[in-house]
Amino acid sequence: MFRVREDLALVQTVDFFTPVVDDAYHYGAIAAANSFSDVYAMGGVPLTALNLVCFPIETAPAEILGDILRGGYDKAREAGVVIVGGHSVDDPEPKYGMAVTGVVHPQRVVTNAGAKPGDLLVLTKPLGTGIITTAAKYHECPSEVLEEAIRVMSTLNAGAAQAMQEVVVDAATDITGFGLVGHLHQMARASKVAMRLHSRDIPLLPEVQRLAIAGNSTRGGSLNREYLGEMLEFASQIPQAMQHVLVDPQTSGGLVIAVPAERCSALLEALHHRGTPCAAVIGDVVEGEPGRIQVD
Repeated sequence: MFRVREDLALVQTVDFFTPVVDDAYHYGAIAAANSFSDVYAMGGVPLTALNLVCFPIETAPAEILGDILRGGYDKAREAGVVIVGGHSVDDPEPKYGMAVTGVVHPQRVVTNAGAKPGDLLVLTKPLGTGIITTAAKYHECPSEVLEEAIRVMSTLNAGAAQAMQEVVVDAATDITGFGLVGHLHQMARASKVAMRLHSRDIPLLPEVQRLAIAGNSTRGGSLNREYLGEMLEFASQIPQAMQHVLVDPQTSGGLVIAVPAERCSALLEALHHRGTPCAAVIGDVVEGEPGRIQVD
């Protein structure tokens, strides 16, 4: 974030990744939605974007690149974002994303460092995209399950950002590569608090635990769990499949919002009104060792 004047700050963010689904158009749309997510997580509004493209132009049909860019363009238009240019590189492995500029009022910035004991934690998208897309690569994922994951990944976090600004919350983070517990660990550490999650209250995409049991856990999930080490504590009765889901890297995941308990009902109502994929209280902020995550 860069403050331009007393009432205006810029939010700069960049993200891109290799394809997570086979359909080029949906891949472009998901990558664009993901690129805008950090702006939304700070309560900002994205305004402009630059395309970042890596593509094997000599070996892959140009129509595929066109579909990727069209998916990104349509999602940008939905977000009210103008694509003002970009840069491309001839690369054997496709990659796509955006560098995004947004705006926010300096006094209305939502960071990941303001969570307070007693706050409730609200999740705005169900979990499981990493496990589902991994299963899809091995043709082990039902088509309707993958379609629902694509719909969720393509959904903008704009409504969640608007709801946060309307209600006024203490902190937020988007859920991406470090998984739910990894990003909450970072929020808890920055806020000098601990967090407690209630596994039965966490919304999941369809069949994700079955797919995890079938062996579709991800290397990224294993790395996330290793990264957290003793800062992550699972109750003994939490199934292994659920543990895999909670460390699963998410692509274009939702926001987790820390909100004072007295304003939680207002936040849930605002999220429902704006049609976020889910609006669920999944835990709370507690006093304790900064960064510790307990799952019951």
